[in-house]
Amino acid sequence: MLSPRRVKFRKQQRGRMRGTATRGNTISFGTYGLVALECGWITSRQIEACRRAMSRQTKRGGQIWIRIFPDKPVTMRAAETRMGSGKGNPEFWVAVIKPGRILFEIGGPEITEEQAKEAMRLAQYKLPLKTKFIVKEEEAPVEATAQPAAVES
Repeated sequence: MLSPRRVKFRKQQRGRMRGTATRGNTISFGTYGLVALECGWITSRQIEACRRAMSRQTKRGGQIWIRIFPDKPVTMRAAETRMGSGKGNPEFWVAVIKPGRILFEIGGPEITEEQAKEAMRLAQYKLPLKTKFIVKEEEAPVEATAQPAAVES
């Protein structure tokens, strides 16, 4: 399970998820990606379940990049405790996701688009928010433009 090795503060407030992702919103490493369409929390267990499903589908060919990391602690109080007596203890870790964030990427010469789409579809089932499969748009190669011949008059 993913979790930070150490943090400055053990407990965090819940916060708000407004706006769209400004970082991590373009495909950087692979050719195919899974982008979030809504905001939410993804736990470290859900990330691990997605990773296992994708690697099993691709038969460990190609490469998978996890573009999110659970760095927010979520605290919970013990069941049937009275009000007061402070904040609960950290129970699990989540990654805060905003719309437009790339969650996973797949790439490699042996991965076809159909394989990547099927792997991402299996990963989508493990997530609590809506996502979409995207393909990296290829940069057009810069071609040497022929200079027009000078017209002599």
